[in-house]
Amino acid sequence: MGRLIGIDYGKKRVGIAVTDPLKMFASPLNTIHPAEFDDFIRVYMKSETIDAFVIGYPVTMNNQPSDSVKYIDPFIRNLKKNFPEIQVHLVDERFTSRMALRTMIDGGLTRKDRRDKTIVDKISASIILQSFLDRKKN
Repeated sequence: MGRLIGIDYGKKRVGIAVTDPLKMFASPLNTIHPAEFDDFIRVYMKSETIDAFVIGYPVTMNNQPSDSVKYIDPFIRNLKKNFPEIQVHLVDERFTSRMALRTMIDGGLTRKDRRDKTIVDKISASIILQSFLDRKKN
């Protein structure tokens, strides 16, 4: 039984989260540059099985794709081409950055740490992945 990988994709950084082996909980894993993503996943797959990618998909308040889809859609196509055996699920990513900031505040992170976008991105990926897990349970 493999894990699920949560992805918060951005032009500058990609936040990555992973489930536990039982797929009950999501945890932040890493934040990397978008160009490093395929290599990172290939290395990760040498030690872990991946069942699916769960990607935060940007939509507006009226449920229309946001302007950011012009960056994420090519990433998704590339992901499906390079890893055809792994399922891809899209999850509404509205408010994940705000939720990540709230999580950091509640967790007692300093203001300096909260400004670190690499931390925000991997926590956002974790929130995206956990929301997918929670939705599947219901």
